[in-house]
Amino acid sequence: MNQSGYTPKELHFSDEGRVKLFKGLEKITNAVKSTLGPQGHTVLIESEEHLSGMTVTKDGVTVAKSISLLDPVENLAVRIMKEAAEKTATSSGDGTTTAIVLSNSLVLHGDELIAESHNKTAVLREMVKCTEEIVRSLKGMSKPVTAKTLASVATISANNDAEIGGIIADVYNEVGTNGIVTVERSQTSDTHFETTMGIKVDRGYSSNLFINNHKKDECIFEDTHILVSDAEISNILQIENVLKPIIQDGGKLLIIAPCSTNVINTLSANVMKNGLKICCIQPPNFGYKQHELMNDIALSVGATYYSEKTGDDLSLITPKDLGKAKKIIVDRASTIIIKDDGVVSQEDIDARVEQLHGAHKASNTKSEKEFILSRIASLTGGVGVIYVGGNTDLEHKELFDRVDDAVCAVRSATLEGILPGGGIALENISRSLKIKDSWSDEKKVAYEILRLSLLSPIITILENAGLMYRQIYSDDFFKGHGYDVKNDKYGNMMKMGIIDPMKVTKNALQNAVSVAITLLSTNAIVTMARSYDTKD
Repeated sequence: MNQSGYTPKELHFSDEGRVKLFKGLEKITNAVKSTLGPQGHTVLIESEEHLSGMTVTKDGVTVAKSISLLDPVENLAVRIMKEAAEKTATSSGDGTTTAIVLSNSLVLHGDELIAESHNKTAVLREMVKCTEEIVRSLKGMSKPVTAKTLASVATISANNDAEIGGIIADVYNEVGTNGIVTVERSQTSDTHFETTMGIKVDRGYSSNLFINNHKKDECIFEDTHILVSDAEISNILQIENVLKPIIQDGGKLLIIAPCSTNVINTLSANVMKNGLKICCIQPPNFGYKQHELMNDIALSVGATYYSEKTGDDLSLITPKDLGKAKKIIVDRASTIIIKDDGVVSQEDIDARVEQLHGAHKASNTKSEKEFILSRIASLTGGVGVIYVGGNTDLEHKELFDRVDDAVCAVRSATLEGILPGGGIALENISRSLKIKDSWSDEKKVAYEILRLSLLSPIITILENAGLMYRQIYSDDFFKGHGYDVKNDKYGNMMKMGIIDPMKVTKNALQNAVSVAITLLSTNAIVTMARSYDTKD
């Protein structure tokens, strides 16, 4: 027992520490990679967070999150991988297993190929440069999403479930590619969807204390009043006229306005201590764009927009000036407002959209045209909600994870396009990486590490189907062509509907390289000193 007021540490240096790091990476990779591809396997997890104390999943990030190892050094590698997996899932919604498989391959090949005679720092720097080249190649291969390919992306991301893929495609066809799709739990065993008109604001909650759904780190309110202003609320008394009646009636309020730290602290403290249902977010964007977007939000929710630019005095605001929303979902980075159809006149929105179309035609700059189109989308785009059902809690949880991943993958595909799937895009780039004799030894090694590692996703997909890469692929394969593991046939991957979102592949690679560089460059590891009781 420590009685000296300090925490003792254990130190691990050079190969001894790296061997343990690599062992931890190998363990999490082996657990996660078995889920990759159409012939991937499910993983059974003991978990106190789920009903019955267990869950069954094919979702890579769920498997990764569940892993913690006894050895502290091995566990550091696991924690680094979990962070990379979560980062990949957060930024693109899918690709966590690919990121982990790539990381492991990069580390193993890096450890094997980087010799003592090499300048390791230079090798790692060249790996970053090579990754940038690969990303440019991926962008060159990317194709825009169509209605047909959208359904393929959704089906593959839902682990080749055509029914789920069809539902997701139907939702996006209704709300449009500018629309927003979210996933929620159904109260029945059926999986279905509903669509409604909504608006998205690229601003999240001002304080974590506003969160009321801790599982998703979101603040979710239904039948919510909305205050819209670009004037700073520096004192809580400025909005006393609207706060009092809402508090008395047990109502909910979303404040879209710049708030001082004191106001945010006061409101968040009351949310925690007194159960007030209030959330604050900052106004979106800056300058004139902020003014225009705030006008659009106010119009969409039926609020009076209080603006400093027009000389409005926020202290004069009354409950009648507040807007109304059917539902709001506020996370760390964005806010979704589902409109209340009975509050806003469709004629007013149509008139604003018509004005914006006129402004779009008159605009001469690309950035201005894109900004106007984004405003039109926010006014006209819909919000779709997929309600996921299941007969048992295990089935419910597994299906929810798959649908959530697939929705995020489709969203990524609509943003940056699609690539040939099944690991083919990275395999094709691996073939095209040519190492020149004139390069330095460090650059040659860096490119060789990446050339070999880019094959790891396709090798893993084939291994999970009981196949070997060299049995299936030869050097005379056409670009974009490959083997359909599920249906046992060769062909053009895009035409066969085997597709990956470009953003998913790009983020998986970038995060994997980041992890590999961290682990390969580590030379000293400091952990807490632990004593283990070996008694029965």
